[in-house]
Amino acid sequence: MYEKKYKICTFCTKNGKIEVGDDIMYRKIENDLLEWKKDFKMPLMLIGARQTGKTYILEEFCKTNFENYIYINLEKEEDIREIFDATLDPEKIIEKIQILRKVNFNPDSTIIFLDEIQTSERAITSLKYFCESNKPYKIVTAGSLLGVKINRFKSSFPVGKVVTKYLFPMDFEEYLMALGEDKLIEEIRKHYNSNEKVLDSIHEKALDLYKKYLILGGMPKVIENFIENDLNIANVDFELQDYIITNYLADMNKYTDNTEGIKNSKIYNAIPKELARENNNFKYSIVDKDARKIRYESSLDWLLASNMILKCELTEKNESPLKAFVNNDKFKIYLSDTGLLRSLSNIDYTEILLDKNEMYKGVLTENYVACELYTKFRELYYYTFSKYEIDFLIKIDGDIIPIEVKSGRRTNSKSLNEYIKKYNPKYSIRISTKNFGFENNIKSIPLYAVFCINE
Repeated sequence: MYEKKYKICTFCTKNGKIEVGDDIMYRKIENDLLEWKKDFKMPLMLIGARQTGKTYILEEFCKTNFENYIYINLEKEEDIREIFDATLDPEKIIEKIQILRKVNFNPDSTIIFLDEIQTSERAITSLKYFCESNKPYKIVTAGSLLGVKINRFKSSFPVGKVVTKYLFPMDFEEYLMALGEDKLIEEIRKHYNSNEKVLDSIHEKALDLYKKYLILGGMPKVIENFIENDLNIANVDFELQDYIITNYLADMNKYTDNTEGIKNSKIYNAIPKELARENNNFKYSIVDKDARKIRYESSLDWLLASNMILKCELTEKNESPLKAFVNNDKFKIYLSDTGLLRSLSNIDYTEILLDKNEMYKGVLTENYVACELYTKFRELYYYTFSKYEIDFLIKIDGDIIPIEVKSGRRTNSKSLNEYIKKYNPKYSIRISTKNFGFENNIKSIPLYAVFCINE
């Protein structure tokens, strides 16, 4: 039983380095923020889906790294929004914020956090002028649908004047860190590099934690609840996942017109059905029998820009750059969080723990690998040849590497074998529940070690 309580994302620095203590839920984005602090000339924009922890992370960063901190929620504070409507001049903006907030502003020691900045295009435009000012303004921003706003920006977006960072749900490594499993992470990484098997007992422990991650996903509040319940998954409040999905659907209606909101919701709710198909290429007809690309493409783009879903594109050549050979009409869609996919699919958590739902275990496994790879590569590709399909293609050190994903221990695969015969890659990767190994030029990676790829 864990006696210690954990807290989401607290910044601790010592000699310029982050110190991760037992009471910290560490996020990798913290390193990026500390790097930005060294040269903060350009405002920082943190993009991510709702409930991934953007506001908390930036608040803690501001509080612990700067003498003074001003938090502004542009969605709630109409009086502050009016300032940006009236002027884009940084000095005038700061002057009026001081009047409304009754604060003194020193640009050398004060940082401003503009939250929900997507509600004010003028505030986004103002970032250009803050960047160009001679004064050392320090500005960080975030917004739950910032990616959507950027894609549909009607004014002059400050290209080249902001540092853009992306926050995703916690990946498997961050989840292990939150559970205090730093030694296990070291062991996994060591055996990933050596290709030698870990002890069976350690392997089984890691697989058990992986199964629980499939159920929980990477939303910080859900993992926090798991920890608060002494890692007893039976006591987790899974309504938290339902609540997040409800908020996602509410956002679709809040920030779009009613017609587009309905189409967005239809696509999002159809993803479990899409993934469960044997050929799970995205089909608009699964969303709605009368659906056509021309009617639903903008809704799909909205969901992608919101970071609520991920797109895996079919590349027609296994050559670099993979993006140059994409077939725009064939692709797959994954949810950005495996726990939300489980919840949306209405799969009981015991079915995952006991391996009772083989079909959906495969769906969740593939979705999990897609999420882990996307956080590293920021793009996903799959490949078909003859009648065969390779789950993912990635580029490592200039080489195109095929990846095959298996949800269990049975790893025989005609597709990967045929790919190796035909293309003779430098090596291949097989991800499954089997232990580490390297045989027949295939690197065997347990599902819990995907975070090690391309380090």
